[in-house]
Amino acid sequence: MSPLVLITGASSGIGQALALQYVRQGYRLALVARRTDVIRSWLSPYEISADSYQIYNGDVSDTSSMATVAQDCLARQGAPDVVIANAGISIGVDSSRRDDLDVMARILATNVVGVAATFGPFINAMTARGSGTLVGMASVAGIRGLPGHGGYCASKAAVISYCESLRGELRPTGVKVVTICPGYIATPLTQNNSYSMPFLMQPEAFAKHAFKAIQAQVSYRVIPWQMGIVAKLLRLLPNGLFDKAFAGRPRKPRAAGSD
Repeated sequence: MSPLVLITGASSGIGQALALQYVRQGYRLALVARRTDVIRSWLSPYEISADSYQIYNGDVSDTSSMATVAQDCLARQGAPDVVIANAGISIGVDSSRRDDLDVMARILATNVVGVAATFGPFINAMTARGSGTLVGMASVAGIRGLPGHGGYCASKAAVISYCESLRGELRPTGVKVVTICPGYIATPLTQNNSYSMPFLMQPEAFAKHAFKAIQAQVSYRVIPWQMGIVAKLLRLLPNGLFDKAFAGRPRKPRAAGSD
């Protein structure tokens, strides 16, 4: 039987591009999103056999929802060979505004707890089999905190640390944990950014590089490679110089309806 990949946030952007990359490589698909109708709409033009995929309605910020998705997937398709926790949201926050703290809680619930809720229900099945790959989709934004991006940067920094912790925990089991840190990818998450986005990459190109990194079971990879160099330089930059360099940088747009 063909290997199985489960991808959250599969309705658009990186999730959609990864799904198409994996199906071209002979994988069966387990596609998870809140907007399942959107998945069906983008799938329809492609000649993908109906028995090679299943679509699941799930909200990664709801642990019970993800437990139900996992049970359904295990029953219908079996234990995935690869689980990609890709679902995420990116919204600017201003900590001085009460409403934005609720937005930040939603970001953390989706981007951090959502990764654990995606991985957790499959860990026992993978460890019992002695193989499998868990992929956390982090971001270069998790490497240093950018002004106006507090919620998103904090969430992606947490994903990097969480995956690192989980990698050590699962090392004796044969289950691998891969952390992927995208740079700027041309998706709905970045389309409203009002600032420059160096080395902007199309999602299809990103998916090809991510697939190779996941297949190689690397522990950590920044894509594109140019952003990996930038990320290392930013980490080495003294706080004073970093703060001066990013002072006055445009903020990530806040939630719709915020004043």
